[in-house]
Formats: sequence, C-alpha cells, structure tokens
Amino acid sequence: MNVLVVGGTRFFGIPMVEKLIADGHDVTIATRGLSDNPFKEVTKQIVMDRSDFDSVKSALDNKEFDVIIDKIAYSSNDVKNLLSNVSCKKYIQMSSCSVYSKDKENIKESEFNPQLHKLVWMNRNDDYAEGKRQAERATLEFLDSSQCVFVRYPIVMGENDYTGRLKFYINHIINSEAMFIDDLDCGMEFIHEKEAGYFIAHLVNTTVTGAINGSSKGMISTKSLVEFIEKQTNRKAILDDFGDAAPYNGALANISYDTTKARDTGFAFSSIDDWIYELIHSNLQR
Repeated sequence: MNVLVVGGTRFFGIPMVEKLIADGHDVTIATRGLSDNPFKEVTKQIVMDRSDFDSVKSALDNKEFDVIIDKIAYSSNDVKNLLSNVSCKKYIQMSSCSVYSKDKENIKESEFNPQLHKLVWMNRNDDYAEGKRQAERATLEFLDSSQCVFVRYPIVMGENDYTGRLKFYINHIINSEAMFIDDLDCGMEFIHEKEAGYFIAHLVNTTVTGAINGSSKGMISTKSLVEFIEKQTNRKAILDDFGDAAPYNGALANISYDTTKARDTGFAFSSIDDWIYELIHSNLQR
C-alpha cells in the first residue's frame, strides 16, 4: 500500500517504519526535516510543518494515499491542517490513553467516544489530554468513522525513549537526589516501543475501525520500579515532599486497559515482566 507517515523518524516510529517497509509498503515520511531520516534510502520524504496550514498545503495539496499514519496529532488544528490538504482511504491516528478521564482498571475504548465530545478548534497547548481528545474529534469532521483508527497507548518505554521519564528515577537514585512520588502503590500499564511501533504497522492490513487500546499485559507500581533500581545500584531512594516531582505521578488508582479489540486483530502483546527489568538494567549500563 501507499502509506504516508506523519512523524516517524524517532522513538517507536522507527520500529513502526521498519515493519511497514518489511511488509512491502510504499512509504512516504513527512517531517519538519530537523532530524535525520534513518530510512531516507528506502522511503520518500516530504518536508513540512504540520502545525502550519500553508506548509502542509504546499507539501501535500491534492495528494492521495491508501493509508495515513499520523503520529504527531496533538490538537484539532493539527488534524485540520493535514486532512484539509490530503486524502486517504484509511487514517490511523496515534492518540493516547490520556483521553480517558477516570483512573481505574480494565478501561474500555467506549469510555471515551470522540463523536460525543464537543469540538473546539485549538492549537497545541499544555493540556495534552484535551488536545488528544480534540484531535480524535476533529478527524470526524473530515472522514467517515469507518475510515478512522484511533490508537490509544499508555506511556511508551524503550531504549530510544527521549522523554527521560524512566531515567529520572534511575538518575535520582544513583545521585542521591530527593524525589517527590505522590503514590508508590498504584499500578500502571506501559507498552514497549517495539510493540507500539509494530502494532500500528500491523493495523494497516486490518479492517478494524474506531478507537483501539494497546498495552503490555500486567501492571507495575512505582514502588516496584524504585525497589528494583535500589537493588541494582545498591543505593536507597530519597523520598521527600519537597523533592523533584516524579514523572509517573498523578495516578489516583490502579490503571489498566482492555486490549480485547487489539488482540482480536491477531496481535499478541508481551507481559511487562518480559522487558521492564531488562530495560532498567540496560539504562543502568549507559
């Protein structure tokens, strides 16, 4: 298929594009051109700023694709800029489990319905969750729901994670720096970068539509992460209400996601225990 990837040159975009190429798709990557495209020898490349309507129009006006994979839709105007200027048969948007408003276990896709959400045309701002809700909602102004897939992931982890969230805990423990962790015991689900990329590529060849959760199996608490790092480093975490706020703060209860719909497409997610401790150990070696 003729696939346009908006974003995709770093983090879990890398295994995603690798899989698309391995599956024989004709891939075009659209980015701002600020970072290196590791696939420039085997993909087409378009340079544009997707937050700028004129830039997108100049780059994509009247082009058609079988599939668009949009990894960097952070607001309704991001979606408007793109879908006003290009057409596709199928649109896969990288959304987020942040669209869900309540922390609990086994959250189903139906717990946020973008069709029922009030549309507000907005640019990117500090409200990441609402930006993602609006990005899903705006899509339905341009495409029929039967053309759309909204992929909802929790926090993505991996060797190429540029956010530094896991490194925060490792570095603070190694350097004996105080952390403020609001709850050690709430369990959370995560997904590994390779599976995050492979699953989106997998969806290109499926007939699934609508929202779809993806996550590794099993929750892990911040307490478990901290205790494992302490054991590996032979150092004790310093926990203090006046310490640096930890990035996984904010959970009000155990948080997990129903991935039945994803598994019904034939995709198998790993257990978090299969990779999380190895990932921590790998980070400790850097």
